[in-house]
Amino acid sequence: MKTTIKKLKPAVDDYLLWMISSGYADATIKNYEQILNHFVDFIRDHNISWDQIFSSANLNRFDQNTKAELAAVRGLCRYLVKQNRITAPIENPKYPLPRVYEQYLNYYATTRHAANRRIKSIRRVLFAFDDYLVNKKIKLTALTIEQIDAFFADFTTGFSPSTCKVYRSIVRGFLSYLFHQCQIIKRDLAPLVVGAPMFARAKPPTFLRADELNRLFDSIELSSQSGLRTYAMLQLAYTLGLRPIEICRMTLDNISFRKAELNINWRKCHNPLKLPVPESTIKAIAAYIIGARPQTTHRALFLSLNPPYGPITPTTVHYCFKTAMHPINPSASVYWLRHTYAQNLLEAGVSLFEIKELLGHDSIESTRKYLLIHIELMRKVLFDE
Repeated sequence: MKTTIKKLKPAVDDYLLWMISSGYADATIKNYEQILNHFVDFIRDHNISWDQIFSSANLNRFDQNTKAELAAVRGLCRYLVKQNRITAPIENPKYPLPRVYEQYLNYYATTRHAANRRIKSIRRVLFAFDDYLVNKKIKLTALTIEQIDAFFADFTTGFSPSTCKVYRSIVRGFLSYLFHQCQIIKRDLAPLVVGAPMFARAKPPTFLRADELNRLFDSIELSSQSGLRTYAMLQLAYTLGLRPIEICRMTLDNISFRKAELNINWRKCHNPLKLPVPESTIKAIAAYIIGARPQTTHRALFLSLNPPYGPITPTTVHYCFKTAMHPINPSASVYWLRHTYAQNLLEAGVSLFEIKELLGHDSIESTRKYLLIHIELMRKVLFDE
């Protein structure tokens, strides 16, 4: 046991030093240090050998249901794997589900073009839902809204209202599938899955003003590969309203430079569309391809800038946008550009139905949420601007 602790404590110190050199926030490093010191004590108290430390069983025993503890120990584990001090990372927990659940996940992934991370989140919630039904001996065919409400009362205890809203949305999607696609339940229970009433005004969509947009595009450093890539992606989000995942899925074959046209056939709701591409966006994409895109056989438009080259992920798009937008407006997020696109369409006199098609929404109600406020018309009425 002394040998194990002698190896583990220096490993923790090395990992914390690596976090410092990698630019992690001081608060994060301090939090991880406390957690990992507790982890060392846990290993010592339970007399766990070195080759048994990083197992999912031990992680579950140590974890006190906080994401920080999971992240700290898993981060240490990944670091030690890269340093060849241990052979393999901690296995991710498995969430096996009955057939109808797996069929829904496949259906969701296919129809929504959902990323693996999203599917994993849905799987975790549905695993808890199925586990609750099994323990209560409730069959899907006899499911009632009262039983669903009881599940949420038990499952969402301690979660924030926004997290509970996400969990309800996941279960609503599954219930809608059971009714419309499988006819397993006799009544569509999805519309009945609602949270407590929120007696607050709906939040208006957030978007960038003209001066913020000018500062944003002027701030991008076009002499670097990452700057050229970020600039091209920003142009696509601002002038075409593309989602991060849609930007990731763009290929060289989707763009016609001669026609200045983009053929979108991978939309979230299976709404293929051909869009005219503004000259500024065409030039930005061409500059990226010539000056920054790695020479590779990949057909994806946006690639990682370091080998091995491969398609970027939505997380990369979020990071690039957030880094560029934070100095302009610290509250800005990637979807602000999409909201700005919708506002520009409205101000140009485009109908709500046309905006729905251009945004790739499957419901007109989704589009209305983007257009709760028309800032220019409000200014004209209130301030005569």
